[in-house]
Amino acid sequence: MIVQVLDEATADLAAGYRFYEKQAAGLGDYFLDSLWSDIHSLRLYGGVHPFHNGYHRLLSKRFPFAIYYRVEDGVARIRAVLDCRMDPKRVSGRLLL
Repeated sequence: MIVQVLDEATADLAAGYRFYEKQAAGLGDYFLDSLWSDIHSLRLYGGVHPFHNGYHRLLSKRFPFAIYYRVEDGVARIRAVLDCRMDPKRVSGRLLL
């Protein structure tokens, strides 16, 4: 399966990087490495994750983040990479854009 990361999801990854890099030097890089590993797993497992707010939701293995995506025509399009600690209403609002 092809994996496409949309611009808004790329911005989410950058924001997560900045947050974790402020916590400790190098933690932002570890965050990105971990999330990209989760994203690349969609090549094999895209479409098997449960639905939430109209999107498949893949939970990250190492950080409290969720990857929201849809599968269309053999392409997993990642719409958002959001912190699971966000207010659920805010998550829903973000995914409706």
